[in-house]
Amino acid sequence: MPTLPSAQPPIPFTLTDIEARVLATLMEKARTVPDSYPLSLNTLMLGCNQKSSRDPLMNLTEAEIATALDTLMPLNLVRESSGSRVTRYEHNFQRGVGVPEQSAVLLGLLMLRGPQTAGELRLNAERWYRFADISSVEGFLEEMQDRSTEKGGALVVKLPRAPGAREQRWAHLLCGAVDLEAAASGGGATASAGASSVAGLTERVAHLENELAQLQQTVRDLCAELGVSPPGQA
Repeated sequence: MPTLPSAQPPIPFTLTDIEARVLATLMEKARTVPDSYPLSLNTLMLGCNQKSSRDPLMNLTEAEIATALDTLMPLNLVRESSGSRVTRYEHNFQRGVGVPEQSAVLLGLLMLRGPQTAGELRLNAERWYRFADISSVEGFLEEMQDRSTEKGGALVVKLPRAPGAREQRWAHLLCGAVDLEAAASGGGATASAGASSVAGLTERVAHLENELAQLQQTVRDLCAELGVSPPGQA
């Protein structure tokens, strides 16, 4: 299993799709539901498998997530949180990869939602970090694309324009190189759907439903720690 060197990058790892989903879910929940963070294994599984704000959709088991955590922790990307009877996990992405907050947000969104345009990233980042404008998003993306070899090399790549698309999309490189032709050919429908206001509203509703499920799980976890029955149960 690779380990981080004593000096900062080059980054000596390539994440699997499952590891990227686990890591990005921790990054998302730290910003969007801080009261429930760090996450228990069960709550992390719910976040990884949620039906909104995810591309592709996954149906991971606790065992698969635990295996991913066992790989991410020695890489200094995830750590266990102390002070609770239930083991909880938190990310250490910015230190582990060596990027500022804004770059971490963009990488997290790309890991969770797949390739996106700068405009889509700015919209999707609203609950994570508010970028002043699209130019600001593009600036951080270009900085990560031009990252020197001494600092670990490029973290994102700008994809060729997809047929019928008005803007080019960006993809992360934390899971290795991207097939540029395949990524470009499949992007038109996704980009147009992401711009739809109806799809956006549906996604917000699904997100709220997922947050409610997570809050209910948090209550069950707390009741288990206190040795009391959850509300509504005898």
